Amino acid sequence: MSEAARWMEAAIALGERGRGRTAPNPNVGCVVVKDDRVAGRGWTQRGGRPHAEAMALAEAGEAAAGAEIYVTLEPCTHVSPRGPACADLIVAARPARVVVALQDPDPRIDGRGIARLREAGIAVDVGTGAAEAERSMAGFLTRQRLGRPFVTLKLAMSVDGKIALPSGESRWITGEDARAHVHLERARADMILVGRGTYEADRPALDVRLPGLEEEAPRRALLTRGNGVEGWERLASPEDVYRLEGVNDLLVEGGSATASAFLAADLVDRLLVYRAPILIGEGKSSIGYIGLTGLADAHRRWHLADERRLGIDRLEVYERVRD
Repeated sequence: MSEAARWMEAAIALGERGRGRTAPNPNVGCVVVKDDRVAGRGWTQRGGRPHAEAMALAEAGEAAAGAEIYVTLEPCTHVSPRGPACADLIVAARPARVVVALQDPDPRIDGRGIARLREAGIAVDVGTGAAEAERSMAGFLTRQRLGRPFVTLKLAMSVDGKIALPSGESRWITGEDARAHVHLERARADMILVGRGTYEADRPALDVRLPGLEEEAPRRALLTRGNGVEGWERLASPEDVYRLEGVNDLLVEGGSATASAFLAADLVDRLLVYRAPILIGEGKSSIGYIGLTGLADAHRRWHLADERRLGIDRLEVYERVRD
């Protein structure tokens, strides 16, 4: 791994700290490096301000002059009542070089930040760590490009694809390690959605039960054509994700009908498949009809992005392949 890639990896890791807390802003990470040492670091704070660059530059102080800055997204150029333009802060700090993972698709920026730095005589490199930064900020980027949140669908199932016994009993299919990972995914989401059937059967709290993250419970939503529930936001159909405000990352947790509806609408960008080492046989399937008319349509739609053991269970992460 090159030095630039290593420092960008650190910036991406910092950006992950803000995931699920910065919407509608992106969860950016930034590292200021001077003489091969970290002089300043930052990540977008809760609610979107201060930005990662502002935080990192404030920590670096005068050491930012002549330094290298690694940032996961192009610095912003628009002044807000909530804070200055990051491109202006960087120009004033006089670094030698800025390394940017991704150009910002926000039409208010979209190359203007990079241009402003170069006009000021600062060397700018773009593209280091781009794929990893795309994954880290997928929620913001999807909302900018497609006008909706990045949708993750969670499926916890047996080896033979069942989510419950014929009686409806479903707790617990997976073990403690897999359930802990689900709670981490909840902490990284802006909103969690379940269907009416899951709500009626389980009355889920959809909270985050991990030490230190108990206060990170996201907004709750219910997919139903019927009446809403107090304290829950209501979506009448999967397509209603396009009207959600302040949501970068949406986690869909269940049940089978809701999962099928989102898959049939082709609104799932990422699949989290937790497989328990059990066989159920006759029981409730994880998903139903999703609109496929032939096996050919099922191929080349999903890419296996990650797989790992979680205690006795196995996690497979799939990403939707789109043009």
